[in-house]
Amino acid sequence: MPTRKPVAGKGLYMISAVAQKYNIHPQTLRLYEREGLLRPSRTDGNTRLYSDEDLTELETILALTRDLGVNLAGVEIVLNMRKKMERMQKEVNEFMVYVKRELAKGLGDWEQRLNTALVTTSAADLAAPPEPPAPVTASPMSERR
Repeated sequence: MPTRKPVAGKGLYMISAVAQKYNIHPQTLRLYEREGLLRPSRTDGNTRLYSDEDLTELETILALTRDLGVNLAGVEIVLNMRKKMERMQKEVNEFMVYVKRELAKGLGDWEQRLNTALVTTSAADLAAPPEPPAPVTASPMSERR
């Protein structure tokens, strides 16, 4: 499992402080790491350091296990689904920004778009009322019926 290096300037907590703060055994934190639920960074001496993001993730894990009775396999599924949902939400937000930008751009250059259309038109053609259809004349075949 790849380990993260600690980031300078962020709050980092050793395993004993985290275990005491959340009233859990340090072995439980090690188990969560072994199961892939937490990924604390490591020092050069291989000491685990938990960031604020790790603590937020731990709080979610503890809420699922303690309050809802979810087992670790279920916790993994829930955490993976949350990450996918966050990624999808980010993609939707990016798409909405793109659509808004294209709409704003499209409203400003509609005449240019008309000039590059497959069917040549002008603004006057769009404003003019449509021509009435030509009258239908009877054909010799329709008279025989």
